Amino acid sequence: MLKESDNPPISFPAGTPIAQFTGRWWVAHTRSRNEKALAHDLLARQVSYFLPMTWNIRRHRHRTFKALLPVFSGYLFFCGTESDRLAVLKTNRVAGIIEVVDQARLVAELSQIEQALKSGVPLLPHRYIKEGQWCRVTAGPLMGLEGIIIQTKNLARLVLQVEMLGQATYVDIDMRMVEPIEAPSYKQSAVRRP
Repeated sequence: MLKESDNPPISFPAGTPIAQFTGRWWVAHTRSRNEKALAHDLLARQVSYFLPMTWNIRRHRHRTFKALLPVFSGYLFFCGTESDRLAVLKTNRVAGIIEVVDQARLVAELSQIEQALKSGVPLLPHRYIKEGQWCRVTAGPLMGLEGIIIQTKNLARLVLQVEMLGQATYVDIDMRMVEPIEAPSYKQSAVRRP
């Protein structure tokens, strides 16, 4: 387990929104537990990347363990040139690289996750789903995020998905802070209408 100061930044260049990164986006499918090491390698090579991570706190035998873990285990998103893609392959930390066909869609999905991380709310893994009510957050630090609302007993969860990975994450939300919307046009075919 790394010390807090030994973790790589969630994105590089730090402080720049990922929507402003220049170049082509790819998804690195990393070897087991190599996400942070690959981020350090990209940082050293000055290659733009986004590695969404969240704090995991657990207790074991009266001790508390805190670790910064990737939201999407086994994946790191990077942006650059063809030579940057080749440099990533040469690190021996990747099992493969996934080409991003719809660049704008990936950036839109990742920007929502970036905004949720910047707000400081914890993100937790969630199974990828295709049905549910699409909503937009209308107030608070998550204002503007769009996703699927899932109701559980007394909680509402806003599920944020990265469709090309078939993975999702969620954030707990107050139902008074969301409004129903039509699914984005690229999601219309995935949502069943009654």
